[in-house]
Amino acid sequence: MSEDPSLGPAQRFEQMEGPPAHRLYRQMRLIRCFEDKLLERFEAGDVAGTTHACIGQEADAVGVINHLQRGDVVFSNHRCHGHFLVYSDRPELLAAEVMGRDTGLVQGRGGSQHICWEDFYSNGIQGGIVPVTVGMGLAEKVQNTDAIAVAFLGDGTFGEGAVYEALNMASLWSAPVLFVVENNRWAQSTPVELELAGDFVDRARAFDIEAGQIESTDAEELYEYFGPILESVRAEGRPRMEVIHTYRLCHHSKSDDKRPRQEVEEKKKDDPLPKMRRRLDDEAARRIDAEVAARIDGAFRWASQQPFADPMSIVDPLMERAPQ
Repeated sequence: MSEDPSLGPAQRFEQMEGPPAHRLYRQMRLIRCFEDKLLERFEAGDVAGTTHACIGQEADAVGVINHLQRGDVVFSNHRCHGHFLVYSDRPELLAAEVMGRDTGLVQGRGGSQHICWEDFYSNGIQGGIVPVTVGMGLAEKVQNTDAIAVAFLGDGTFGEGAVYEALNMASLWSAPVLFVVENNRWAQSTPVELELAGDFVDRARAFDIEAGQIESTDAEELYEYFGPILESVRAEGRPRMEVIHTYRLCHHSKSDDKRPRQEVEEKKKDDPLPKMRRRLDDEAARRIDAEVAARIDGAFRWASQQPFADPMSIVDPLMERAPQ
């Protein structure tokens, strides 16, 4: 992990050890290892609240966020761990947060879905993040920075009216925002065919927003694909939407999964982790696996030793403002 707070994700990625394939694999292994450990701790009763893992979607996070500069805004959703880990490279802070510890990202108050760190935000309210992200992008534009904003949406989010209001304003006011739609084909337990009429890309184009799509779980392909897209959003100061047709290999939340078992098993053949691992020599892959496993074990061990959040730390300020 880089200790230089001035570095953005792109600079940190460039400074990582090894060729790009090794770096991408290390980041994806970090996400997968974190999620596996998180689900293990959840079953043991060590996690506060609920949790939503992003197993199977790791390539999306590394493909997009590794192009972001210091000051760029990221607004993620309820399935945010992978996005945050690539953005921050701070698994110990995320572990502390989901375990309700005072040293977590928001002092253990946000849990798995609601986190805030530097210019990274996430929220579990579907659709609600979109107008906020547009506002953040516009704020950067008004201040004449070259920063952009990125919003990660799921396919189920397109049932929310706030999404379309935000797309309209983003286009009218030329907000420098990239909307990344992670279409994992299921909104909880509802297949996309039963929840979405029409097409994602056509929706964006109806608001005069340039849009495209890619079906891939290949980290290198996604990394190459999003490089020029993010450059164009930054240079032109206009919104854009890109759809990644992907798939989550785990349940929606905890153990709720009504998808056909045969479908899930078939999709496991397209798992991004072994796909990338095969491009490394075995010695390098084994070394990365061991280093990442040790790091995640250490992150959760450190988190478990931290004090629990004090509930009065939020109650006391509220009581001070209450009418007497």
